[in-house]
Amino acid sequence: MLLSIFFISSFLLSSSTALDFCVADLKAPQGPAGYSCKKPEVVTTNDFVFSGLSAAGNTSNLIKAAVTPAFDAQFPGVNGLGISIARLDLAVGGVVPMHTHPGGSEILLVIQGSITAGFVSSANKVYYKTLKTGDIMVFPKGLLHFQINAAKTQALAYASFSSPSPGLQILDFALFGNDLPSDIIEETTFLDDAQVKKLKGVLGGTG
Repeated sequence: MLLSIFFISSFLLSSSTALDFCVADLKAPQGPAGYSCKKPEVVTTNDFVFSGLSAAGNTSNLIKAAVTPAFDAQFPGVNGLGISIARLDLAVGGVVPMHTHPGGSEILLVIQGSITAGFVSSANKVYYKTLKTGDIMVFPKGLLHFQINAAKTQALAYASFSSPSPGLQILDFALFGNDLPSDIIEETTFLDDAQVKKLKGVLGGTG
């Protein structure tokens, strides 16, 4: 009897103190657990609305692709909710190179055009398919994956994530877009010096 009363009291207490939401306080520092919460009295409807995905991103770049995020840093209302979304624009020939999201899994929905997408499992098995309008594909958390425009027209997709801040690391830039010494890259990738220097030149790396 006493045990039952204890559990009921604990449940009522936890329910009364649970937060409905935790809108990100972008003026406060971001920690490992995300942003701290805005005070409820300063939260507004606009914190739960984001209009930044209506316009196409600028694909005039090396990879001919643009990602417009609606993560917690851009869309404070998703902070603490375990969700976010982004817009992906791919020009003809556009590609999102091999990359990972260490903080969350991803679901890609193709809205326009066709996109060849895939991922590599931790057992090095490859799963890929050319997706058409209306198709969706899931990319498990932390696994290397890619997207390529598979048609001769512009492609558009939306990607949802299981985290308000999924993170991003692009493999090509991790290897060749920084100051990691070329000799170390050559030893760990089996590429020769000329290839490494060429890729560093393209991707802005030094060393």
